[in-house]
Amino acid sequence: MSASLGKNRSTPPALKICGLKDPDQALAIADLGVQAIGVIGVPSTPRYLDDEQRRGLFHELEQQHPGVLRVWVIADLDHTSIDSALKGEGIPNVVQLHGNESVDDVLQLKQNHPKTQWWKALRLRSKDDISSIERYSTVADAVLLDAWAPNQLGGTGHRLPLHWISSMTLSCPWWLAGGVSSEWIPDLLSQTNPDGLDASSRLEIEPGNKDLVKVQALVQAMNSFRS
Repeated sequence: MSASLGKNRSTPPALKICGLKDPDQALAIADLGVQAIGVIGVPSTPRYLDDEQRRGLFHELEQQHPGVLRVWVIADLDHTSIDSALKGEGIPNVVQLHGNESVDDVLQLKQNHPKTQWWKALRLRSKDDISSIERYSTVADAVLLDAWAPNQLGGTGHRLPLHWISSMTLSCPWWLAGGVSSEWIPDLLSQTNPDGLDASSRLEIEPGNKDLVKVQALVQAMNSFRS
């Protein structure tokens, strides 16, 4: 993913639809022109896919949409399990670390798997938390900013206050998650300049099952926005 992607408002930010469970739906969403598809590898969450299911979805996606990023979202998974998941067929080309992984963890994973992109998700409780982002932005391939919630790692639909991030610049590309939907795009993109947007819960019929009408509306809203 280019660091400049999304910075020129002649093109919109990249778009990732996350938390998919059905391969056919993943392919249908890829057909709409999104840049990334995410699946969840955290067993305690309602959008979780096990190893076999994840590999099947990613295999289909790689065969039919090789240019779409295949993002595996995990949290505090041991490195042995990560190593195993990155071998064989149906593997991700991006791993999104959504737990308490340290800067050293990110560095080690990058060294062990240099062909994989490593994104670090950071949940912000307050504007003061932004000061801690830079230490990850110097080692991760991208950072993803999400709203903090006490009982969930993501997929809450909670939105970050835009004034927290309106003038933010980082050393690497950054994505914004939390409450992304078509009606928010004018305010969101007029006040912030992310490289990518990550959408999930506000597009859903139920956890893991997206409303394709809402996904298409989001794609159209992003493509039509110009600042």
